[in-house]
Amino acid sequence: MTEERGDASGPWGTSAGGPGVLEVCERGAPEDVAAAWGALVATARRTVADGLVVGTSGNVSVRMGETVLVTPTGVPYERLTPDDVVGVDLDGRQVLGSLRPTSELPLHLAVYGTTGARAVVHTHAVHATAVSTLVRELPLIHYMAAALGGAVRVAPYATYGTSQLAENMLSALRGRTACLLQNHGTVAYGAGLAEAYDRTAQLEWMCRVWLTASSVPGLSPALLSHEQVAEVGERLRGYGQPE
Repeated sequence: MTEERGDASGPWGTSAGGPGVLEVCERGAPEDVAAAWGALVATARRTVADGLVVGTSGNVSVRMGETVLVTPTGVPYERLTPDDVVGVDLDGRQVLGSLRPTSELPLHLAVYGTTGARAVVHTHAVHATAVSTLVRELPLIHYMAAALGGAVRVAPYATYGTSQLAENMLSALRGRTACLLQNHGTVAYGAGLAEAYDRTAQLEWMCRVWLTASSVPGLSPALLSHEQVAEVGERLRGYGQPE
C-alpha cells in the first residue's frame, strides 16, 4: 500500500519545516539529488526485474555527503517518481521527503557508520536466503568469494528493522563487503550503486552454484581452501582496466 504523503514544501517533497535540498547536500545542487535518486530507483527496480526481490521486500540506499537517500517503506518501486525522494542524515533524522524511509534504515546506517560505503543493497534473493538457513558460512564453492573479501558469513537471525539485526550484520561484515542474514536475505555495499548491486548478484550466483552442486545425490562439491581464495584476492587487485 502506498503511504499517505504530507504537504511538500518544494518539488522534492521535503518534510514540513525541514531543510531543503540546498541546505542538506554538501554539493548544494538539486541536480545531484535528482541524478542520485534516479540511479537509486533504477537499481531498486533492477533487483525486482532480476528476481532478487519480490514486491517491496528489499531496499537500496546511496550516500551523498552527510545525507543518505533511501527507498521508502512499503512503496512498489515502479510507483516511485522524482517527487518521492527520501533522505535522512547519518543519525536517521529525515531531511528530505514525506514518505517514511525503509524499515531497514538501522541496517543501512550501521554500514555507513562503520565502513566507507557509498551505497548499500539489501535483498531477499531466493538462493541466498535458502543458504542462510543451512550453514553459518557460505562454503567456498567459487573463487569469486575473494571479490567479497573471503568466505561469506551468515549473521544470526534477528527481527527485521532492529538494532540487534544491524549489530549481527556488522559482525558478519567484518573484513567483508557482503553477508547473508539468517532466514532473511543479503546485504552488500560498495563505492557506488553499481558495485553494491554487482556484489549482491555475485553472492546470489555463488549461493545458487553451491545449492545446485550440493543437490546431486551421493556427491559432495569440491571446495576451495581459504589460501586459494586469498591468492585470488591478490590477483583481483590488478583486475580490469586501469583507472
